Amino acid sequence: MDPSSAAADLGAAVNDPQLQHFIEEKCMDKPGPKLDSRAETCFVNCVERFIDTSQFILNRLEQTQKSKSAFSENLSD
Repeated sequence: MDPSSAAADLGAAVNDPQLQHFIEEKCMDKPGPKLDSRAETCFVNCVERFIDTSQFILNRLEQTQKSKSAFSENLSD
């Protein structure tokens, strides 16, 4: 997976209404016109963990794909 498609997938996930709803429920006691510092910190942490998890999954998929291609090359020799 190339970096541009990974970024597109990440952008799509961040715009996912279900994800937004989950983060709002997790971080906000009651919606209002302003965020308090606790809610802001919670949002930042949730988004950072989401990005970390997405990057971990992408790295794992790349490793799996590389090992499969190396295995296929060894079979064809």
